[in-house]
Amino acid sequence: MGWETAKLGDVCELIKRGVAPKYIDEGGICVINQKCIRDHAINLDLSRRHNDNAKQVNPERYIRTGDVLVNSTGTGTLGRVAQIRSEPKEPTTVDTHVTIVRPKPGLFHQIFFGYMLIQIEDEITSSGAGTSGQTELSRTVLETKFDVAYPRSITEQRRIVAILDEAFAAIDAAIANTQRNLQNARELFESHLNTIFSQKGDGWVEKRLGDLIDIKHGFAFKSDFFSESGDFVLLTPGNFYEHGGYRDRGKKQKFYVGEIPDGFILTRGDFLIAMTEQAPGLLGSSIIAPENERFLHNQRLGLAQSKPGTVWCNEFFFHQFNTQIFREAVSREASGVKVRHTSPKKLQAIQVAFPATEAEQKHVADQLNQLKKQTELLELNYQRKLDALHELKQSILQKAFSGQLTTQETAA
Repeated sequence: MGWETAKLGDVCELIKRGVAPKYIDEGGICVINQKCIRDHAINLDLSRRHNDNAKQVNPERYIRTGDVLVNSTGTGTLGRVAQIRSEPKEPTTVDTHVTIVRPKPGLFHQIFFGYMLIQIEDEITSSGAGTSGQTELSRTVLETKFDVAYPRSITEQRRIVAILDEAFAAIDAAIANTQRNLQNARELFESHLNTIFSQKGDGWVEKRLGDLIDIKHGFAFKSDFFSESGDFVLLTPGNFYEHGGYRDRGKKQKFYVGEIPDGFILTRGDFLIAMTEQAPGLLGSSIIAPENERFLHNQRLGLAQSKPGTVWCNEFFFHQFNTQIFREAVSREASGVKVRHTSPKKLQAIQVAFPATEAEQKHVADQLNQLKKQTELLELNYQRKLDALHELKQSILQKAFSGQLTTQETAA
C-alpha cells in the first residue's frame, strides 16, 4: 500500500489554540483545559464554564468529532494529546493552553488521525520552548516541525485502526489491573499503619505534641541567590512526598548560593514538617534529613526539636505523621482556602499517642520500616510492569506507522 509523508500543518485545516475564558459557575459553554487531557483521554469533570455572552467564541474553535487536542504550555503537561472520538454533548471549546488540531477532510479515517498524533506525542512533548515551568508549544512548531506518515488508502487506515483498537484494549486492561494491584499494595500498608496508631498498644501514653517538641520556623532565603546548582539544597514542601520522605526534584531542584545564617544548615537525622500545602496531601508530611551539611531549613518548614527529658524516636513519629488521624488533625486547624497553612502552635496542640520508652518506639518503627520496604518492592515491580506496557504501546504504534503492523504481530 502507498504511504505519504507530510508536515502536520500540510494535512490539517486548523491548528489553533482556544479562547481566553470569562469564567462563570453555571451556564455558558464548556471549556476544556490542560487538566482535562491525560492518558489520551478527556475528563470533562475537570472542565470549566465560559460566559459566551461576555465573549463570543469563533465557530471554528468549537471542538468537533475527530479533532485532536494538544496541551501546549507548561512543564509536565505540554505535549499530552487526546482525540474527540464522539460528538460533544454540548457546545465545547478549549482555553488558550490547549491547541485544536483538525485534519483536512477526506485524508484520514478519523481514529487513524488520532493514533497518528499519539505516535508523535513524545516528539511534541520535547519541543516546547521557554524557561522552566513556562514552556510553550507554538502553532508554527506544530505546523512545520513534525513529519507524519499515513497510507493513502482509507481502507488501509481502517485496517490499522482495527488492529490498534484491539491491541490497545488488551493493553489498557492489563494496565488497569496493574494499577489496581499497585493501589492495593499501598492501601494495605496504610491500613496496617493506621491500625497500629488507632488501636495503640499496652503502655502507650498520650500527650500534646508541644509537650514533646519545640518547632522552629525556617529562614526566608532571598530569591536573588536561588540557583539551578550549588552545594546547598533549598528544601521546600515540594521536596516532601505526600506519604512522607525526601523527594529529589531533579531538574526542578532549587539550590542556594548566598550567605547562610547560623542555625539553618540541617544535620543528618533532623526532622522536618511541611507547614504549607504546596500540593494536595503535603500538609503535615515529614522528612528526616538524609545528609549532613547539604540541606537548608527554609521557610514554610518546621524543624522538630525534642525537649529535654522527652522520649522521641524520629522514625516512630515519622510514621505517626503519615497516619490518617494525624493528617486530619493538622487539616482541621489549618487556615487558607486555595493554599492551606499550619503553624508551630497549631501543630503543638495536636494530641499524639506513643510508647513510653524509646526501645518500644524503635521496635514499632522497625516493624513498619520492614513492611514499608516490602510494600515498596511490590510497588517497584508493578511500576516496572506499567512501564513495560506503555513501551509495548509505543512499539506497536511505531510498527503501525512504518507499515509493518499485522494482526499476528500484535497478538504475539
